[in-house]
Amino acid sequence: TLSTQTDYRDGEAQTDPYSPEYVVPSGSVPELLTLATLTWGRGLPAGLAEVEMIERAREKRAWEATLPAMDNALQIVKRRKMMNDMERKEWAFREQEIEKLQEVRLEVLKKLLWRREKNQKELHAKRLDDHWQNYQKAKEEKVRKIQHDCALMLRKLVAKRKNVMGKLERRDIIKEYTDFASQTYAPLSRIGYFPDNHSERYVVKNFYLNTFAGLCELEASLPDSVTQVKIKAPKPKYTTTETGFIKRSARLEVDLAQVHQ
Repeated sequence: TLSTQTDYRDGEAQTDPYSPEYVVPSGSVPELLTLATLTWGRGLPAGLAEVEMIERAREKRAWEATLPAMDNALQIVKRRKMMNDMERKEWAFREQEIEKLQEVRLEVLKKLLWRREKNQKELHAKRLDDHWQNYQKAKEEKVRKIQHDCALMLRKLVAKRKNVMGKLERRDIIKEYTDFASQTYAPLSRIGYFPDNHSERYVVKNFYLNTFAGLCELEASLPDSVTQVKIKAPKPKYTTTETGFIKRSARLEVDLAQVHQ
């Protein structure tokens, strides 16, 4: 009643085809035995090359049947001539086979060379891209440094332009206190001010926190509700209603207690 689906085809689970035993009658040579060298995976199933080989074998057997007998000199000469012609045909056929094999090898070599050239081009393109990225980063860093130096020089020029004639200016206290970046709020150490030298003057000194008498006076000033804590006992929760039924929340708490145990 159920169907299953596997990740493999039925053909992938099949073993090699079974070859049964056979008996050859005496005096007969079946043509099928000439194909005994072909096995599954090595010539079988037969392709175009195997079919051509079978046809050549048939033609050769037919040619061997037409050879004259060697009973006189004329028949021997004729037989030798026919064998020489057949040998030339065999050599011509072998040359054709070698040429085909060379062409196949040449195609394989072309594909390998094309693949290697493609890989080399991809590698060169990646290297050029990496170099371009590095140059872009260096360019951006250089531009950023130039912009920073330009802003610094502009600030220096603006500071020099404020007092072109080099005249002495009187101190403007109102301007210093309205500008939070002035020496009043943020003095610089290069003009002789070191904020860490007098850091103890920023320490908070309080009579109520540093002396015992101050602590006693501070404790006496506090109300009784701070020093004397009053705890109210919690009122029990009513789990039943006015009519005598148990509340749903009470039943839920009992169930939760049982589950917890």
